[in-house]
Amino acid sequence: MNPIIAELENQYKKDNIPEMNPGDTVKVFVRIVEGNKERIQAFEGTVIKEHGSGINKTITVRKVFQGVGVERVFLLNSPRIDKITVLRRGDVRRSKLYYLRERSGKATRIREKIEKR
Repeated sequence: MNPIIAELENQYKKDNIPEMNPGDTVKVFVRIVEGNKERIQAFEGTVIKEHGSGINKTITVRKVFQGVGVERVFLLNSPRIDKITVLRRGDVRRSKLYYLRERSGKATRIREKIEKR
């Protein structure tokens, strides 16, 4: 990678992004501007996909709201993202969890990862 580009990217890279993987349940706090007011809205769901690297890294978070699946793509280094908290660590065998789209109810459960102390 070009050192000039790397230096520019490091300028905009956030350092408060937690370690997360597909299968984890996360809460993403997003800044929303309505007129001249700004508020923070939380979006809680399961990470079904990670994409890209460096400053262009994105995650796709899926939740079911009133029986309808909602997926949202977040650019991790965006100034719109206030903070991300990992609520549960999921234990999955694949990196893209697209199969969750066809499932509903108890079939969408993901085992929790038990971490060593």
